[in-house]
Amino acid sequence: MGSFYVTTPIYYVNAAPHLGHAYTTIAADVMARHRRQRGDDVFFLTGTDEHGEPVADAARAQGLEPQELADRNAERFKALMPRLDVSNDFFIRTSDPEHVARVQEVLQRVHDNGHVYMGTYEGWYCPRCADFKVENEIEEGNRCPIHHIELTREQEDNYFFRLSTFQEPLERLYAERPDFVAPRARYNEALAFIRGGLQDVSLTRAKLTWGVPVPWDQGHVFYVWFDALLNYYTALGYARPGEDLTSRFWPATYHLIGKDILKFHTVFWPALLMAAGLSLPEHVFVHGYLLMDGEKMSKSLGNVLDPFEVMDRFGSDALRYYCLRDVSFGQDGSVSTAAFEARYESELANELGNLASRTIAMLLRYRDGAVPSGPPDPALAADFDGLAERVGALIDRAEITAALDAAWRPVRRLNRYVEEQAPWNLAKDADRADDLDRVLRSLAEGMRVAMVVLSPWLPETARRLLAALGTDDLSLAGARLGAGTLERVERLEPLFPKEAPTAA
Repeated sequence: MGSFYVTTPIYYVNAAPHLGHAYTTIAADVMARHRRQRGDDVFFLTGTDEHGEPVADAARAQGLEPQELADRNAERFKALMPRLDVSNDFFIRTSDPEHVARVQEVLQRVHDNGHVYMGTYEGWYCPRCADFKVENEIEEGNRCPIHHIELTREQEDNYFFRLSTFQEPLERLYAERPDFVAPRARYNEALAFIRGGLQDVSLTRAKLTWGVPVPWDQGHVFYVWFDALLNYYTALGYARPGEDLTSRFWPATYHLIGKDILKFHTVFWPALLMAAGLSLPEHVFVHGYLLMDGEKMSKSLGNVLDPFEVMDRFGSDALRYYCLRDVSFGQDGSVSTAAFEARYESELANELGNLASRTIAMLLRYRDGAVPSGPPDPALAADFDGLAERVGALIDRAEITAALDAAWRPVRRLNRYVEEQAPWNLAKDADRADDLDRVLRSLAEGMRVAMVVLSPWLPETARRLLAALGTDDLSLAGARLGAGTLERVERLEPLFPKEAPTAA
């Protein structure tokens, strides 16, 4: 049994959650669920980023204290997790006192190791990104390329982190570990940023009070990004009361992030860990944007799909499936209500839902619910043999959409099998009872295996269908034809009703 630690970014509490937040979280959940099926020791972390200027500004605009806004919106992000059927092991808030204490401890170590000095910063700043922009990151009109707002000129006396010291160590890291950042285009982007020459960066802010206090100078708080990045490490120290999980799970196996925060996670983060003498994560996977009207889905741009609204109408599994089916994980891709409805109708309702309903109905009608015994049809072997291993190899590379495609192929194969074998015709001929038994048994076993492998994407659907088949075993060790011990089936309500309300 191995250990597997996967994280999402922590989400800003300056606004409510939207589909973009759900996207990364669902992807991490798929990886965590799959690794649990393999018997691994898994820890899955998500949470909220509550310090910094964006939160302070949003609170001020609403007449609130930053902690009030953080408390309010953190609860909305927490509420999203069970609605998405997400199996996170901990939800961190960067206002947690335990997180604050561990940030101070690690950054004091960075200071004591000689990687911090006092200096004056002057440059262009985006308050929504909470990021100082270098020249090649500035859009025409002196605007932020993400939020399209004018940048402000800031000058502050801050403590600096000696990022430039880590120019050569980072280049070596990328040379020695070509899979440290994926996909390859993002690896190249990060390496190009490093090779462009690293400049020292502000570690603290003197003009803000909403942040983690600097232990060696109480007149400063830590720049929000250094506070936030450390959540992946700090959470392990207090996620389970009375137990420190750091030695068990650190370093992280996968950090899943969006491409807008690539610089922080692929340059600042490994440099910070080196400065603190901590082990580096194994992989940082950078996914693209969910786009509406050609723009990244963003609350500040007003172009969001409300995940709660989608789930109210279609259920959490439909949302989980669509997010990771329609847009290849790692790439940018457009989403729309029309595309969602098309996937729901053609694949979830027609291919999977109809297959499940027909299989259960035929077993009830022709065999009174009993699953015939005997080996499955060898004609299905090519599509099922090694299925769990093929899917697992793709998930291990965070190729989650490709893994879903591989896991879905047996569903389509079983639909073809029904049409090829026409069990309704076999049922009319008493001399072909054995053939009908073989087909019904193969369909039941095929559905069982398919749903075990698909369960990380469709956990609620898997629970319902496997219960109807008389089993609750999700172990991948049993995800092969003939490994099941199905005896009887029960009636099953439609998994994806076609009369689901139309999305607005």
